Amino acid sequence: MSDVVWRPEDDPKIRPPLQEGQVYRPDILDIIETTLDGLSSELRALSLDIHASRKHSKHRHRYAHDAYTAFMEKHGFTVTKNYLLETAWVATYTHGQGGRVLGVNSEMDALPGIGHACGHNLIGISGVAVALAAKAAMERLNIDGKVVLLGTPAEEGGFGKVMLCHPAPGPRHSISLSGCLAISRITVEYHGHTAHAGLSPWEGQNALDAAVLAYNNVSLLRQQIKPTHRVHGIFEGKDWAPNIIPDHAIMQWLVRAPTTSEMEETRKRVISCFEAAALASGCKVQVTVGSVGNEIRQNKALGDELADVVLKRYGTIDYEWGIKSASTDFVMMPGLHPGFSIPTIPDGGNHTTGFTEAARSQASHDACLVVSKALAAVGMRVLTDEAFFQKVKDTFEEDKKLRV
Repeated sequence: MSDVVWRPEDDPKIRPPLQEGQVYRPDILDIIETTLDGLSSELRALSLDIHASRKHSKHRHRYAHDAYTAFMEKHGFTVTKNYLLETAWVATYTHGQGGRVLGVNSEMDALPGIGHACGHNLIGISGVAVALAAKAAMERLNIDGKVVLLGTPAEEGGFGKVMLCHPAPGPRHSISLSGCLAISRITVEYHGHTAHAGLSPWEGQNALDAAVLAYNNVSLLRQQIKPTHRVHGIFEGKDWAPNIIPDHAIMQWLVRAPTTSEMEETRKRVISCFEAAALASGCKVQVTVGSVGNEIRQNKALGDELADVVLKRYGTIDYEWGIKSASTDFVMMPGLHPGFSIPTIPDGGNHTTGFTEAARSQASHDACLVVSKALAAVGMRVLTDEAFFQKVKDTFEEDKKLRV
C-alpha cells in the first residue's frame, strides 16, 4: 500500500497521464481555472487561518463563522449570518433573471485535542472556491442563475448538506467517487447505587461495571456482524474514585453500515448488548438514539461528469479510497461528495495528528483547488445544460427506487 498512497516526499509535479478529448464548455472551465489560480493565495491564507483556529477550540465555530462570512462579503456575496444555527451562515449570488440554483457547502469543524485532523480547513475553502468560480463564470459569460453557499458547523459531533468534497489518504492526484456509510449516534446511561468499595461493596450497583459489560458485549458481537459494518464507543463519567462504587456511567456509541436499513438492523443488536449489561449488573439503563445520517450515494450523472473533467484535465478517478468506511451528514437530494487525496505519512490518515499537519501543506492546498475546479465545472454544467440537468434528476429518482 505504501507504493500507492501519496506521501509527503513524493514529487507533486509528477502527474498521471490524461485522457484525450474535450470537456464540456472549455470556455467555462478556463474562467474557473483562471479565477481560482488568481485567488489561490487568498484562499490559502483563509485555510491556514481556519487551521490555526483549532487553538481556540471553545470558540472555533464562531471564529470560522466570522472568517468565512467576512471573506464572502468581500467577494460580493450577500451573506446571512447566524442562519438557523448560531454559527451557520449562507452566502448567495444571483445573476440575471431566473435560471437554476447551484447549492455548495462549506463544512466547518475540528476535532477535540487534534484540531483539523479531518481537513475541515480544506473542506471549507473548497466550497468557497467553487462558489467564487461559479460567480466569475456567470458574470463573464452572462449566465442566469443563483449560487447558494451554505456554511454548516459541527459535522464531526452533530449534523448540520448538495456539493462538497473531503480530503483523505489515497493515490497521488486522485479524486474519489466512493460513497460512505450510514450512521446512528447512541447515548447510553447506566444508573446504579454508590457504596464504599472496601467496606460494603455489596450495597452498591456498579454503573461502571455495566458499561464495561456493554463494551465487552459489543466486542463479542463484532464477530457476528458483517465486515462492512462498524460499531465503536467510548466511556464517559464524572466524580469517579477507586474507593466508591460508581452510580453513573455514560457511553457514546456510533453504529455504521452501507445502508440505513442495514444500520438499523445492527443497531437493534447493539442495543440488546446494552440492555443485557444492565440486567447482569442490576443497574438501570437509558438508551437514547440520536441523529442519523444516511449513506452517501453519489449521483451517477454528476459523478460521471466530474470523472470526465478530472480524467481529461487533472488526474485520476478512484472508487476505493476517500471516506468509504467513514460517515458524514449529507442531504438526500441530487448531490456529489467526492474525496480527494492529499500527501500523508504512514499511519497518518484521517483523525490523527499526522493528518492535522498534512491538511496545512502546500501540496494539500493545491489538491484542494484542483477538485474545486472540477466541482465548479460540474456545477456550471448543471446551470447551463438543460438535458444534463434532467439527467441528474432522473438519475436521482432511479437511485431512490434502489435504496433499501
